[in-house]
Amino acid sequence: MIQTDRLELIPLTIRQLELWVSDIAALEQELNCTYSGESTEGFLSDIIKMKIERAKADEANHIFHTFCFVLRKSDRVVLGSASFKRPPNHNKEVEIGYGLGKNFEGNGYMTEAVQAMCNWAKSQEGISFLIAETNSGNIKSENVLKRCGFILYDRQEENSWWKFPLRSDL
Repeated sequence: MIQTDRLELIPLTIRQLELWVSDIAALEQELNCTYSGESTEGFLSDIIKMKIERAKADEANHIFHTFCFVLRKSDRVVLGSASFKRPPNHNKEVEIGYGLGKNFEGNGYMTEAVQAMCNWAKSQEGISFLIAETNSGNIKSENVLKRCGFILYDRQEENSWWKFPLRSDL
């Protein structure tokens, strides 16, 4: 678990990932929380199911195959989720992803969560960079990355790519 002043980032177990897509009420009870994050319908559900399979196949790298719930400490409401998308690649890069329930935008929660992920990654061996992809024109997501110190390194018609060096010598 990663903690900040206002948030907890709770890595979900394989069983909890399965509950997220099949029985959110049971997951809320297990974690003593209320889920108000992004909808798990459609695309996100498919990603969760893919992560379940990857987590089962590579349990040693579970943190890179799960989602973390972004939970507000004050009332135990799950605001959204964040994840490391895969283990480090050959360039020692790890991609991050995140999503927030619409009702919680504009309060600095995702900036706080992404900064916490950056801080955690700095203490890990084998990771030199965090990277993130945004849809071009997604100003809110781009601003989160800018506030956390990410640098734009590639912009294409539909997507922009950002990089965060974890050590000052990179």
